[in-house]
Amino acid sequence: MIAANWNFIAATIEYNTLEKAVAAPYLRKVFNCDAVTMGKLKIAACGFYELYINGERITKGYLAPYISNTDDYIYYDEYEVELQKGENVIAFLLGNGLQNNPGGYIWDFDKAPFRSAPKVAIIMTYENNGEEVTLLTDETFKTHASPIIADDYRFGESYNANLEIENWNKVGFDDSLWSNAINVKPPKGEIKLCEAEPIIKETEIKPVDIIKDEDGYIYDFGISHAGVCRLCVDGVKGQEIVLRYTDMLKEGKFQVANVWFVRDYWERDKHIVHKDVYICKGEKNETYTQTFTYHGFRYVKVTGITEEQATKDLLTFVVLHSDLKSRGSFNCSNETVNKLQEITRRSDISNFHYFPTDCPQREKNGWTADAALSAEQMLLNFNPEKSYREWMNNVRKAMSPEGVVPGIVPTANWGYSELNGPAWDSALFYLPYFTYVYRGETAMISESVDAFIKYFKYLESRKEQNGLLDFGLGDWCHVGRHSPEVMPKAPRAVTDSIISMDMANKASLMFEAVGLKEYKNYADKFASDLKAAIRENLINFNTMTVSGDCQSSQAMALYYGVFEADEEAKAFEKLLEFVHEFDDHIDVGVLGGRVIFHVLSRFGYSSLAYKMITRPDYPSYGNWIKRGATTLWENFDPNFMDSPNHHFWGDISAWFYKTLAGIVVNPTGKNFNEVIIKPDFIDELDYVNATHIMPQGELAVSWERKDKAIQVTVKLPQGVSGCFMYGGNKEQIAEGEYNFTLS
Repeated sequence: MIAANWNFIAATIEYNTLEKAVAAPYLRKVFNCDAVTMGKLKIAACGFYELYINGERITKGYLAPYISNTDDYIYYDEYEVELQKGENVIAFLLGNGLQNNPGGYIWDFDKAPFRSAPKVAIIMTYENNGEEVTLLTDETFKTHASPIIADDYRFGESYNANLEIENWNKVGFDDSLWSNAINVKPPKGEIKLCEAEPIIKETEIKPVDIIKDEDGYIYDFGISHAGVCRLCVDGVKGQEIVLRYTDMLKEGKFQVANVWFVRDYWERDKHIVHKDVYICKGEKNETYTQTFTYHGFRYVKVTGITEEQATKDLLTFVVLHSDLKSRGSFNCSNETVNKLQEITRRSDISNFHYFPTDCPQREKNGWTADAALSAEQMLLNFNPEKSYREWMNNVRKAMSPEGVVPGIVPTANWGYSELNGPAWDSALFYLPYFTYVYRGETAMISESVDAFIKYFKYLESRKEQNGLLDFGLGDWCHVGRHSPEVMPKAPRAVTDSIISMDMANKASLMFEAVGLKEYKNYADKFASDLKAAIRENLINFNTMTVSGDCQSSQAMALYYGVFEADEEAKAFEKLLEFVHEFDDHIDVGVLGGRVIFHVLSRFGYSSLAYKMITRPDYPSYGNWIKRGATTLWENFDPNFMDSPNHHFWGDISAWFYKTLAGIVVNPTGKNFNEVIIKPDFIDELDYVNATHIMPQGELAVSWERKDKAIQVTVKLPQGVSGCFMYGGNKEQIAEGEYNFTLS
């Protein structure tokens, strides 16, 4: 659907800059019906909208309709609305969203070619006097500035309650002094129905502590999460209350420099980043909740209040994220593991606002590598596939004509030259692949076929003379190497070439799934050519060592199938050497971290993997728990931290399901009615319980040590079959419940 078929209006052509604020506009239109009737309403917005019919908010969720580059897609939502006899009013409040995001200047969103004031278009049909009437947005809509005097998707929002207009969205309101809206040029992109889950309120959290600071009060909510902070205060007219947000304190002091990495900007203006402002009108129980922004935080510093106002009822953390449902559960006898599962899930969900983001406080960007690295554990824990499919539309649309995938999606022409590369671009393949493996869905595959081929052609153009690939980002956030200038231990040629080979192998399976044999053959040759180049240039066959002589290189080569079967034992011995050289600690970046524990378990070293994950000393996941983490952090360095809420280290959750509980869904990648149940009964655990909801129903596995035996219970849903494997034995199982006693 093209945008030209819709009539877009705006309140003004002026828009926010970092230096100048423009208020979020109200818009409204009065119309009449001869009787009570139902109408069908489509609303498209460049920016965010809040929608009201006769004073009732009917918006689907927060930050509607979506977050996109409107040169690619403009999203619309559909509603059925009840209209009353006589006068009716349709009303909107518009926010800037990504359409005008100067706070995203680091990624050139302030230079976005689509940048404009927020604009909206509707098509509403209803019956009046026996005829179908179509109501469109036009210059007869009336507009006025709202009390939201500034809003920025990343930086925050300012609200002046003295500018509130009572009943502005209701029937009977006199808007004769309001201005008329203006017709504006339609956006360039394709108008598309938003089919991603809406952003909803999950829960509300009250503060666990209030800390007096030198110039305010720090509210501690106990955990890091994402959302908004509702303020409720008995205010004094004109009183300005400022809320600032962070995830961590430094030596007990509030600071945000670590979550906003352009330090020179922070030093230049300490009052713009992660800030909401409320100006009181001087009434009892004044309440304010941000509308067109959200924050990632654990702590809120409040300034501009009195000691009497600094009560626990002042602030409430309203947790917001996409409406993803839980699809899995895992717990065991070790509390560190349970905590890690908990904080992984929290990191996943707090970084999901229509699509997976890298962090909710600092960037809010759809980094492709983050999505790729977390795809499997996301699908084990939640139901992201509908939102994945919507975001994949944007990923494909963002590809350049040559096949380049930007490092972030959506983007404003940023991230095409350096901050991407095969390990990042792999999201294009991994999201449809894992969705197919776990859900049996092929729609994303069919929609991506042309993009897959275009991307492979692009990789062909980037190959070195030796047939390898070596560009973009590598094994990011390597332990102890937080600076981008310090290269990871695994050479980029290793990680790029192996990931590209894996993309081709996954594409082969996906092409087969949708019956494209010729494309499957192409992908198979692409993978085999890369494997040959890797083996010729990057493997020392005398020692079975991969270039880089490190955990990541060795683990990735083993995990992704670079070695032949008769070479693997010796190659694995080298991996063990690298692990022991680091005193059984991880010495990887995110690419090696995604695979190393699975490789250790495959060769019978799950206890070592468990030790590396749970040990309390640096570097380890257990060290994060010891240091008070409530979400996964971006890196392990105890002396340096940018984002304390990232999800790209979260594949440990998949390892918990697949190894400790032994749940392996669709082991061949070709039959999603098949499972292997193969728990690893490591000595360190006394029991494990896990569930995963397959398309056919709930699968459950539990095991417990009792009287020198292990009691195992397996429940398979209808239509699912497979085998239970233990100690070299194999028993066929099908739908139903099974109980095993293992000595």
